Formats: sequence, structure tokens, C-alpha cells
Amino acid sequence: MDRSISWRLLPGFYRPGKSSFKSIQALFSEFLRDRHSPSLLQAHYDNDTSDSINYGWGDSAPLEKEITSQEDLDTLINTPFAFNQAICIVEPADHVGFNTIGEPVRASINVAWLAQRIADCDSIVFPLWKSGLMDRKKLAHVLTSSLAVVFEGGHPTVRDSKSFDNTNCSHADLLDLSEELILSRRLRSAPSIFICLGHQLAAQAHIRLIKKATHEILETIDDILINQPNSRNALKQVCNRIQALGTKLRIVKDDKIVATGWDHPEFAVGINEVPEAGHCEIIHYEKSSSHPDPELAELITTQAITAEEYDGVIEESISHEKDLNIVMFHTDEVNEEAILFANWAYRNLYQSLLPARNQLVISELSWLFNLPSSIEILCSTTAEGRLCTEVAATCINYRDYDTRQTRRSFTCQFHPELRDDLREFKKSGIPAFDNLKKDDGIRLLIRILHDSLME
Repeated sequence: MDRSISWRLLPGFYRPGKSSFKSIQALFSEFLRDRHSPSLLQAHYDNDTSDSINYGWGDSAPLEKEITSQEDLDTLINTPFAFNQAICIVEPADHVGFNTIGEPVRASINVAWLAQRIADCDSIVFPLWKSGLMDRKKLAHVLTSSLAVVFEGGHPTVRDSKSFDNTNCSHADLLDLSEELILSRRLRSAPSIFICLGHQLAAQAHIRLIKKATHEILETIDDILINQPNSRNALKQVCNRIQALGTKLRIVKDDKIVATGWDHPEFAVGINEVPEAGHCEIIHYEKSSSHPDPELAELITTQAITAEEYDGVIEESISHEKDLNIVMFHTDEVNEEAILFANWAYRNLYQSLLPARNQLVISELSWLFNLPSSIEILCSTTAEGRLCTEVAATCINYRDYDTRQTRRSFTCQFHPELRDDLREFKKSGIPAFDNLKKDDGIRLLIRILHDSLME
């Protein structure tokens, strides 16, 4: 089948061929301006079908672009207008879980319809559970050249690689792609938003990248910085400190040690003390409990410095919007100690690499300058007055040495694209526009997209 026949080649569904980066940005901004004004696209909606749909990915516009094979990917690459101004949605599994009435939920449909209804922004889905990774270089090119990448959730658990066996994309494949997306946030590149399972894969990828970076530095730096002994020794000291703490840092839940060191399979992600599936409230992140490792005090201080340096989208939403209520849909969680460690390690690496930058950027270690410069824990969640998830969302910061500007990607344990009923819009119908404007999770998703696209 020639996919180019059925695919729209120019961006826009409500205004065919007229959607643009500027119009998408303006419509996102208008949506966030208040909670009551009507859509500027109201006159373009088809009133007969505006609140209901009965088809899914690959069936009809605007959901016609489902990339299920290498042939589809090759066709997409030959139609750059189809992805340069679209959101790319990565699916690691066929659904994110079952809702309270037993329906499997393919949450990517909601992301696509929200972007389309609010800003006439097209979406493309990559069901890796069906297609596999395909050509990694081509896939990465499309994803990083799009408007934004949304790495969706899924029902498998990163704590058990075998839970991915019934898909065509393994846990290892997804970790490789997560690393690639984390390293891809450069000038004029697409921001990534990792949701739920994606949030957990990103956490594991951070630890793997830090381990890889410190190992490669210690293995090669003597030969690369032969004539810079001070920078060389400083880098080696930093890497030795990171490795020493990484191998012994303990993960504590309910006063019990559940993992020790970054080689433990549940160092980055463990099972949540309070499994969450449903409605929760977002609160500001704060570390108040004690910890058996004295080094954690330095990690917490470093996290506080990161929080002071950058304005968090979610933090501002908590402060200025109102109490934020969102939807959780998974029993695993990213471990607080692992992200505190990752932030501390990234910051130390970033600062230690800069003095020898000119020599390193022309060496095999040049990839280190694509690492994040820090990662901030943005918020936690509570349910029925009890703290549930310490690391409910993170902001991945990339401080550009040349431009002195910071770009960001985001991760979140919660599903901002799902409403309280945990249903696909395909089955529940698309909420009226005024209801979309009042929904906390949806506003948060659009705010993340809006602010990321401005960087």
C-alpha cells in the first residue's frame, strides 16, 4: 500500500495545510490563558462529530499516521512536512493498563486528540510493541526533528524484563531508545516528555548513562588529556567519587533498605509503597525524612541548588493554578535516591568537563557534552493525606555552554492525558472544550508542551 495516498502531506486537520509552529504555539498559549474562554478553532470544528469518535490509530484522519513497519518509516521520512510540525508519540506497549471497568487504555489516542482539538497540531504514533525499533538512525532522526516526542506509558514493568516478552520491542531496546532521546536534546531538537513507564525507563537510562560516562572517562582520559594534568586529575577524582557513591548508595522505603548500589536491578525503579491507580494530588517536592547514608545530605543540597536555578513548569502550576489533581496508573515508582544521585552526578560531570572542553569535543568522549547538566525533582503526589510517590515528575536540564541557554525535557509518573474516568476518548467521547480547559492534568500537559516548544 502506498501510504502517501492516504496520509495528509501538509499539517492541520481543522485547517488543512494551514497549521504551523506559530499557530500551534499561539493556540496552546490561548488555551492556558484562562479556564473559560472558547476555542479560537470553534468555527472550524465539525459540530456533528466534535464530541465523539469511533476510530483509532491508522483508521482515519487525523489519526492516520501509525508507523508499523520500516516501509511506513521510509515513507514518512520522504514527507518531512508530515513530521516536522507534528508530535511523535512512542508506544512501548499496546496499552497502559486496564481502567476500573476493565477496558485496556491506549492513552496515545488522548494525547493526539488533545493536541489536535486545542491547537490543530498533528500527531504520529510509533507502536514499537508492534513494529520493533526498525532502523534506529532513521527513527531517531524523525523523532528528534519533530515538534515534540511523547514517550507513553505501558503495562509491562521495568523491574522485570520478561514482562516485555510479548512485544516486539524488548526492555533493552526501549532503554537504548530512552538513552538516545536523553542525549538528543540539542539546539533546535524536539523536547521529550516521558510518561509513566517512559518516566521509569528514563530513570534507568540516567543511571546507565552516568555509569557509561564515568567508565569511559577513567578508561581513556589519560590518553586524551596528556598535556592537561589538572583537568585530567580533576575529572578522574569526580568519576571516582561518582562510582564510589553509586556502588554503595542505598534505596530506603518505609525504613527498609530495598536496594544497595547502582548495579541492583531496582536501584532506579522499585515497587511503590502505596500502589496508585486513580486520582492523586500533586504537591511540592520536599525531602524531610532521615536516611542511613550521610552522603544523601549533599545530594539533597545539590537538588535544592538545581531547584533554585530553574523555574519549574509543574512547580509554577502548583503555585499559580490551584491544587493540581491528576491520574496515576502504575504500581512502580522512580526511586528518590536514584534521581538525587543522578542530579548530583550530572552537575559534577558538567562542571568538570568544561575546563577541558576544547580537547574533549574532538575526542571519542565528545558525546559527554550531550548529557544533561542537571535533573530536578519537580513534585510528589499524595492520596488520602499520605505521601505516595516522591518523584512524581522531573525536569531534565541541558545547559548549553555556547549559548548560555537551557533547554528542557520532562518526565512524569502520572498520566496528564487521562481524565478521572481513565478512558480513551475513542470510547468516552472528546470532552467539551470548556471541560478541557478546566482539567488539571490536561492543562499541565499543554503547559509542558507550550513551554518546551519555546526553547
